[in-house]
Amino acid sequence: QVQLVESGGGLVQAGGSLRLSCTASGSIVSINTMRWYRQAPGKQRELVADITSGGITNYADSVKGRFTISRDNAKNTVYLQMNSLKPEDTAVYYCNADRITYILWRREYDLWGQGTQVTVSS
Repeated sequence: QVQLVESGGGLVQAGGSLRLSCTASGSIVSINTMRWYRQAPGKQRELVADITSGGITNYADSVKGRFTISRDNAKNTVYLQMNSLKPEDTAVYYCNADRITYILWRREYDLWGQGTQVTVSS
């Protein structure tokens, strides 16, 4: 069985930084595109950034220039470095993988982590 586990959320003042991590556990062979989403209270879940297995990245306009997504394929981990945080970045951040191949070439699709809370105070 495969699962995604996020860590690194917390409370930070505006202008501060946080680094989120998301690690896939299990006998992983490969992971396709990985994404970070967020959901603020009363709002729909939105895509923050994604990164392909080859390292091509994409960002929401609201975070361009402030957030950086990266991954370590050897560690089956994706990161989200968040700088110059704003109160409007407050949300639960979720990690997503669109396809994970693991032991015996089994596959999981559209796998989600449990979420990690990020709170930015003004």
